[in-house]
Amino acid sequence: MESTNPDRPIAIEIENCRDILRVYSDGSISRSARPGFNVPVSDDGSVHHKDLLFDPSHDLRLRLYLPQSDGQKKLPIFYYFHGGGFCIGSRDWPNFHNYCLQLASALPAVVVAPDYRLAPEHRLPAALDDAFASLEWLGTAAAEEEMGEVADFGRVFVSGDSAGGSIAHHLAVRVAGGGGRGRGVFGPARIRAFVLLMPFFGGETHSVSEAECPVDAFLNLQLNDRYWRLSLPLGATRDHPYSNPFGPESPSLEPLELAPMLVVVGGRDLLRDRDADYARKLKGLGKEAELVEFEGMQHGFFTINPGSAQAEELMRVLRRFIAKHAG
Repeated sequence: MESTNPDRPIAIEIENCRDILRVYSDGSISRSARPGFNVPVSDDGSVHHKDLLFDPSHDLRLRLYLPQSDGQKKLPIFYYFHGGGFCIGSRDWPNFHNYCLQLASALPAVVVAPDYRLAPEHRLPAALDDAFASLEWLGTAAAEEEMGEVADFGRVFVSGDSAGGSIAHHLAVRVAGGGGRGRGVFGPARIRAFVLLMPFFGGETHSVSEAECPVDAFLNLQLNDRYWRLSLPLGATRDHPYSNPFGPESPSLEPLELAPMLVVVGGRDLLRDRDADYARKLKGLGKEAELVEFEGMQHGFFTINPGSAQAEELMRVLRRFIAKHAG
């Protein structure tokens, strides 16, 4: 970016997130309109999808996925919050869109994929507040006739991928603390459990898997720390409760009646150690937390290659988890 004023210093790029987001020394920000993963959309027409406005105050939309149904049995509702380090990503990106199409048809489920405000323009807790607003929207969505015909509002599952997995954690905490009428109840909707897919957590002290992560990894340490610099409140460290659920500044989760959790990790993911430790600590507090590890898998393997054997196995894990906690 060059200055048009010869007396004004040239702005230098100081932060770059996958060439999608650039931050400059003068405080200016540029965002590319192109998706981060320009893969072909794989849509066979079996899942109807449409975008709906859920938060007019911030012009936020979600994408609703409705698989074909014989009308005999209503389907669970499965929320999916996209990843991107709280800084990039959208429901429109084809890799996320493809995965939601697959979730809708393979689970099967009515999939809800909300967008949320991104950092650094909107630092945390903006994304967390937006995500909670999308759950509140569900309390009024029964009036959406098409959704009401196929969705079982008594079986809601909240999931997220990477930063979306962190969002799922914070929603679980907020719900357990009394968010929603009667812990997890939003109008006719009842949240049964949460699914954290390689959740994006952090801490000032790097874990072994973070410290030993190769530079050419899909999510490497430099990008990981950059996301936190851009998304946490100004002046906060990676031990802030938004990033480190068990950090020195974080309130205890022990008193909370958390809903069941499924935590999915990849054996070669930078976040592997931190996420596995999160699941173990939840279990140590007497919470229902299941840890599933996919050996040899890097961060986001299921959206990068949704047709892989490992992604298909993850889908089987999700189906089993939903069946177990369907009530």
